[in-house]
Amino acid sequence: MKPDTVVAKAVKDFLRHLRERNASPHTIKAYSGDLALFSDYADSRGWKQIDHIVVRGFLSQLYEKGLSKTSVARALAAVRSLYRWLAREGVVEQNPAKLVATPKLPKKLPRVPTIEEMNAVIDGEMPEVAAFPARDRLMFELLYGCGIRNSELTGINLDDIRMSAEAILIRGKGKKERFVPFGESVKTALAAYLPERLKILGTLRKNSAGLLINRRGGRLTTRSVGRIIKRIAVSKGLSPDVHPHTLRHAFGTHMLEEGADLRAIQELLGHERLATTQRYTQLSMKHVLQVYDQTHPRAK
Repeated sequence: MKPDTVVAKAVKDFLRHLRERNASPHTIKAYSGDLALFSDYADSRGWKQIDHIVVRGFLSQLYEKGLSKTSVARALAAVRSLYRWLAREGVVEQNPAKLVATPKLPKKLPRVPTIEEMNAVIDGEMPEVAAFPARDRLMFELLYGCGIRNSELTGINLDDIRMSAEAILIRGKGKKERFVPFGESVKTALAAYLPERLKILGTLRKNSAGLLINRRGGRLTTRSVGRIIKRIAVSKGLSPDVHPHTLRHAFGTHMLEEGADLRAIQELLGHERLATTQRYTQLSMKHVLQVYDQTHPRAK
């Protein structure tokens, strides 16, 4: 039996370290496969003989084997992690994998439900899977009607709602605050939910600053919101990959389709840079054709 090379032995020790640290089985399996390939490619080389040229050669070999950019990027991440651990152990001083650029991956935007699909989910009765219909409808109305993030939704306090101004104080990323307007649909959903919320807290003799609560009177978590949104959306015919952020995408995309100014959408979404909003919103063909028809002199 062929003795372990320097790299193969280090890979075994690194994987043992990951198991001891209770890394996820998925991560260990992925790293194990990728680093086995790296070990085979490095063969009998020592650490001083493995530079960024060798790492690039390893990635080229993966491409030749027909691996996708995503798989190659994952293999490079595995090699970088191995080197980080080796540096901590005092085995190496340099990480040549850091000098190798990560393969540029295609940006995949999630499919955004149509306006009709969103209306079908929110209009009408909440399905049987909704454990707290009044609250769950309000969640949909706020996520889609205001374009807020899941963490922003769960962070809303009762005092943040300005009924007379029809706006909500939202605490965004980096503790930045902004006011987001809401329409009649949110107003109606709030009117239906707030008495229910009060009833639960009164029965439990509890108090809560949070707007959205569970049946035990505690503030709703982002994980719970994700689970509830998915369950209701799927039961109403949306794709199983739907999550709260999907509704935020839908908010921006649908506003753009209906002619809203990109800078106004940027403000509402709480994006620092306009470029983020441009990447974020999906310019539909309907919107592109509409703009062309309205603005190009040869289209009239």
